[in-house]
Amino acid sequence: MKITKFVHACLLIQTDNGRKLLVDPGQFTWESGLFDLNTIDNLDAIIITHEHFDHFYEPFVEVIYQKFSQVQFVATPTVVRKLRSMGIDYATSESATDIEIFSTKTHASLDPLGKAPENIAVHLLDRLTVGGDRHDLEETKEILALTVTAPWGSMINAVRMAQQLKPKVILPIHDWHWNEIARREAYDRLEEFFSIQGIRFLKPIDGQAIQL
Repeated sequence: MKITKFVHACLLIQTDNGRKLLVDPGQFTWESGLFDLNTIDNLDAIIITHEHFDHFYEPFVEVIYQKFSQVQFVATPTVVRKLRSMGIDYATSESATDIEIFSTKTHASLDPLGKAPENIAVHLLDRLTVGGDRHDLEETKEILALTVTAPWGSMINAVRMAQQLKPKVILPIHDWHWNEIARREAYDRLEEFFSIQGIRFLKPIDGQAIQL
């Protein structure tokens, strides 16, 4: 399996047999210009964990859908309704092939600034867990896509959750808010800490695939 991080929380997962899943195509990824649709020859499913713009950006989704009109969307009920209003009918808020929705708790609290939206946490291909914007996941597969920082959370809370879940591998996501110096320093500290726990911490470079 290959995983490519395309800025912030957007992941492209490719299996050895050619199946491709895309997670959280958000505005930060779209505006970065790193995601080149011309390099992708097929796309089987798109998973959208919640409705916030950094995970679900309608212009980005529209462009993807123009090329891959048969792609399966798996998302929250609210996002499914928005997709259908865009003319996208092949969307569900239930588990699908290689995509297990294992938790539907809401997004982490945004109080007092706003209301937390619906949020799905998923297991992909029985190997990778993506939880969206939460630091209270109940379980993980061997690879955890860990939301390492956010306006609503902290790196410390992310680390505490990962310690409890004990994945074999951590893939850091949701780090657009750090500049490159802060990102490198955080990755180094996290790699050192988790190595002591017997957990492999990946240090992804946007746009470059990691073989797992």
